[in-house]
Amino acid sequence: MTDDVFPEDSEDDAFSEDALGDGESGAEFDPAAEVDAVFEDGLLAELRQAAGILDPVPAELTRIAVEAFALHDLDARLAELTFDSLVDAIPVRGATDAPRMLTFHSGDVTIDVEVSTQGLMGQVLPPQPASIEVLTGPQSGASLVADDMGRFTSGVTPTGPFALRLRTGGDVVVTEWLRA
Repeated sequence: MTDDVFPEDSEDDAFSEDALGDGESGAEFDPAAEVDAVFEDGLLAELRQAAGILDPVPAELTRIAVEAFALHDLDARLAELTFDSLVDAIPVRGATDAPRMLTFHSGDVTIDVEVSTQGLMGQVLPPQPASIEVLTGPQSGASLVADDMGRFTSGVTPTGPFALRLRTGGDVVVTEWLRA
């Protein structure tokens, strides 16, 4: 081969003898690194854009993927419903639009929730700070924060099926799904 096609003194040439592994430096040609370098230059983004235009992802497949992602904390503990005022409480005569009282248990964690037309109000026992997410399906729901006493509120009343996902420290607890 001639020097003008593959100059030997070029250090950054991908086809030099050292880059192909024939030189004395011991460096070997790494095709994966070359492919990564090409994709880092934006080719991957352009391919995704072209695929989105020419062959878009079907809406049903997107829905299934979102539902599968909802299972990402599958190892979460399930909080069992132990009290529901619609089923377990003695009705009070003359009371209309009484709030629904719910109690969930999971191990040593108890979650008391009151569902009313004004929204949700509840407490985590034993009292501890926590982040709480109101799940209303595959889309993300309201994010709440329990204070040091474990109290939380939301001005939005869930409509339809809902559950609560509670994160305290490293633990994740998910309540049963209920209809509001």
